Amino acid sequence: MRHRQEYDEMVAEAKKREVKEAQRRKKLMKERFKQEENIASAMVVWNTEILPNWDAMRNTRKVRDLWWQGLPPSVRGKVWSLAVGNELNITSELYEIFLSRAKERWKSFSETTSENESEDAGVSVADREASLELIKLDISRTFPSLYIFQKGGPYHDLLHSVLGAYTCYRPDVGYVQGMSFIAAVLILNLEEADAFIAFANLLNKPCQLAFFRVDHSMMLKYFAAFEVFFEENLPKLFQHFNSYSLTPDLYLIDWIFTLYSKSLPLDLACRVWDVFCRDGEEFLFRTALGILRLYEDILLQMDFIHIAQFLTKLPDDITSEKLFSCIAAIQMQNSNKKWTQVFTSLMKDYKEGDKSSPVSKT
Repeated sequence: MRHRQEYDEMVAEAKKREVKEAQRRKKLMKERFKQEENIASAMVVWNTEILPNWDAMRNTRKVRDLWWQGLPPSVRGKVWSLAVGNELNITSELYEIFLSRAKERWKSFSETTSENESEDAGVSVADREASLELIKLDISRTFPSLYIFQKGGPYHDLLHSVLGAYTCYRPDVGYVQGMSFIAAVLILNLEEADAFIAFANLLNKPCQLAFFRVDHSMMLKYFAAFEVFFEENLPKLFQHFNSYSLTPDLYLIDWIFTLYSKSLPLDLACRVWDVFCRDGEEFLFRTALGILRLYEDILLQMDFIHIAQFLTKLPDDITSEKLFSCIAAIQMQNSNKKWTQVFTSLMKDYKEGDKSSPVSKT
């Protein structure tokens, strides 16, 4: 009798779980349908109202609000291109020129030509070879779970081309680890030449240029500005990090270098890119504060090593709803000063400091 009762209870419990699971699946389906409907209606608005009147509409409240919700994948590349702009006036013809130059160089490296022939803009052959080798290695590590950029994958040659052309276009910058992730995200959303144009212009923005050129003094200014808003928004966590002398470079460098495309799930990274294209560099640091806010309770329980490990490899189950509600809660204002004003005043302080004391370059 007792066994029968236990059995009935187990069956009832299993049924309860089944009903719960069915309800959860139904809710998820409902949310997915709603999301798809929202994307479809947003796509119509972007294609019929916003894109044809881009200059007049891009800064309106309506567009900014719609933009915050994430761009429909079908218009994402177009909006990114327009938002990033083309201050460098690069044409697809110019891309072809640098691409053929890169191909010649790859060929000549495999045949090992003399140093004089390959010398360009003061960059040595050894540097170039190192750059090309690094590209090859980095491509194999770019979104490995997608299997599309690795050798034999559909986008391998395309990524190789964009990165190779860039090293010829900007020998002063060359190839820096992490660039492959940025180029890969652009390739997934744009045609080849357009991806190159957006890539070169994006890397020419002050923040990206400072990081990819490893301009230490500029990077320190960005970190200092970030810390102003860190202390303002998350004072407890800020003190906790300080007690361990945990500085922003330990986690920010990786996040900024790849514009979060290596640290966050790809769909979420694209949504961060959406708003980064709208708001500029400030949003990269606001996103960092959003991540810290999201995991504040966990981080407050951790020591130096565990914090560094956690921020180097963020949890896989991070969702855009949770992250974006944390980002929205971050106030990018300090004593009535916005990001640009805080950063500008730091620049001024550093310049005055530079005049009074010679700074040794590391």
